Amino acid sequence: MENLKILLCCGAGLSSGFLAQKARKAAKKKGLNIQIEAKSETEAISHLPTIDVLLLGPHYEAYREKFTELGKPLNVSVEVIPQKIYGTLDGEKLLDFAFKLREKNDASSSAE
Repeated sequence: MENLKILLCCGAGLSSGFLAQKARKAAKKKGLNIQIEAKSETEAISHLPTIDVLLLGPHYEAYREKFTELGKPLNVSVEVIPQKIYGTLDGEKLLDFAFKLREKNDASSSAE
């Protein structure tokens, strides 16, 4: 799980960029080799084949279903970042959230 590739998505990728930066620092502090980037909603689609987890800004909740359908054949876990994590730019909690989401997705994939 250490090679997890996470993409954060919001309007222009700016606010999610700050959160990605905090998450990269938290990953480095924990000694995890994780790639975390932030892109705009329009850029995120082209990155789906190269990532494991797509996390949407809370204001992009309406896009969850669209991205879930696009990510399903690529085994990409998609979820909306909880407002508490997003609003406080909590990089450590974001990492925990991404890991739990991926584990849940892996467990449901292996059960199918």
